[in-house]
Amino acid sequence: MTAYRQLHPAVVLLTMKIPADDPKRKGEWDDAYGSGVVVESGSWGSRILTDAHVVDGAKDLVATIGDGAHGPAHVVARTGEADDLAIVDVALRNQPVAKLGDVAHLEAGTAIGVIGYPIPDAFADEHLGRTASLYTGRIASVRKGALEIDVPIIPGESGGPVFDASNGDVIGIAESRFDEERAIGFATPIDAATRFLAAHPRTEAARR
Repeated sequence: MTAYRQLHPAVVLLTMKIPADDPKRKGEWDDAYGSGVVVESGSWGSRILTDAHVVDGAKDLVATIGDGAHGPAHVVARTGEADDLAIVDVALRNQPVAKLGDVAHLEAGTAIGVIGYPIPDAFADEHLGRTASLYTGRIASVRKGALEIDVPIIPGESGGPVFDASNGDVIGIAESRFDEERAIGFATPIDAATRFLAAHPRTEAARR
């Protein structure tokens, strides 16, 4: 798929440590992971868009772009729970950047794709390598503040790009909302992400 070849180099694997959920392991840290997408890059580094819950409470955050360049990253900003978005910066220069679309033309039945890193630790344990996976489907419903898609969002894929299969434009950021029903996937519409990015521009000092 042409759209996959265009977008894959801008898709990001995020690895990190997060506080353990088990009360008996209070103060300990677990390995965690998620996906993201590069939305801006230059001589100063790269800016990544992901889900806020992916990086919530994280430390030792590392971004790997397009299965290649990697480096320490840090969270710049995050939204509230409604939009569940976060901006992450990494000092990796001049990386491929995804093209952001809009949701005005979208409707139920629109062909879409999702690129992300499903359970990357399991793939690594099976010596299958860590590379982005592509899943294809359609928009099931355009809802208030969310795109419902007929593609399940597997742990690790949250934060990855959902794109319009006709042109490769990113139309949403993947997320899973129903723990009891993983077969139903969602995406935060890219319009919300565009507004969020515009509200947190990089300063000229940070660009140097």
